[in-house]
Amino acid sequence: MLTEPITLPSRASGAEAELHFLLTDIVQLSGRITRLAHRTTPGAEGPATWRTLAVLQQSGPMRLGELAAMSQVAQPTMTKIVAGLVEREWVKRIADADDARAWQIGISAKGILKLTEWRSNLAAALLPLFDDLTDDERDTIRRAIDLLQPRIDRAYSDDAIERKTNG
Repeated sequence: MLTEPITLPSRASGAEAELHFLLTDIVQLSGRITRLAHRTTPGAEGPATWRTLAVLQQSGPMRLGELAAMSQVAQPTMTKIVAGLVEREWVKRIADADDARAWQIGISAKGILKLTEWRSNLAAALLPLFDDLTDDERDTIRRAIDLLQPRIDRAYSDDAIERKTNG
């Protein structure tokens, strides 16, 4: 295990405690692998730029404040990020149908292409770390993705529904 033991609520069973540690390890490793990939790939764009494009691709167009919150940056920072992305034509401003004074930000086809290229470059940078995996190990990773993906997709879908009903 990668984490030091922590105190869990007393109601946690052995299975719950094990799952807690496994999820902690997944979160920690995903952050580490992302940081490692960022360090080994060229480009001037920072993680917030790619996170912003990924949020827009996953969740669709949204207002600047909401985008800032979902990308985990301050609104003035998001204003700068969006200005740069508009200039590169990676995102587009869309008139908000609910408020004529407001705009939504959406990812463009060019933005999707750039995000896809960046993700491919990250994977290529990481290949040397994993080129010795056996077929069984690759199958294990594939099964883990198959387990994680629908749960994460559902969480994002639930979040989108909540945004629409509360927004």
